[in-house]
Amino acid sequence: MSEFQIYHNPRCSKSRNTLALLQEHGVEPEVVLYLETPPDAAGLRDLLAKLGKQPAELLRKGEAEYKELGLGASSSDDELVAAMASHPKLIERPIVVRGERAVLGRPPENVLALLD
Repeated sequence: MSEFQIYHNPRCSKSRNTLALLQEHGVEPEVVLYLETPPDAAGLRDLLAKLGKQPAELLRKGEAEYKELGLGASSSDDELVAAMASHPKLIERPIVVRGERAVLGRPPENVLALLD
């Protein structure tokens, strides 16, 4: 198993570009197709801790589900994590994890920080 994981959506250009950048640097990450096998709430909290981000910072606010679920500035962290666990399209992507560190591949070059 690779020491790297990428939470990947093959339909997303940023996700594809991030995966390609890792591969260009000799990294073959474990690919997690998070839309098919989404992380549960505990897994999301773990990712958030590794990213050093709050739930609102990992949320795709432009997705239809965001409005349909009535999410907004007044939503609690628990509500946002539960929404992302139930509706993985709401999770910003790609996320690359190496050990206890993670970065969001927006822009893809962010992942270079994990290569040192």
